[in-house]
Amino acid sequence: MAAGAGLVASPVCLWSEYTLKTTGAGLQGDVLGGIEGVSYLVIVGIVAWSLYTKTQTGSGLPAGPAGVLGAAEGFSYLALAAGVAVFALKSAGI
Repeated sequence: MAAGAGLVASPVCLWSEYTLKTTGAGLQGDVLGGIEGVSYLVIVGIVAWSLYTKTQTGSGLPAGPAGVLGAAEGFSYLALAAGVAVFALKSAGI
């Protein structure tokens, strides 16, 4: 379930970050705003779970069936890195 949620949440977060960078605001509307907020929580949860697993076992999350959990983990890190980059650019006024 976490893998599926991560694979849905990552594109939503990346879309939100692109929208924030290009328009100065996140996704508009109650439904999109809600999906956006839940997506960020999913991304942070997967990254936190991954980091916890890494500190306990020395490796990240298991790949899971067909590598879906591993893909969700990778895309979650990508979405987090893009969010940090957008925040840094916005803070610098770029």
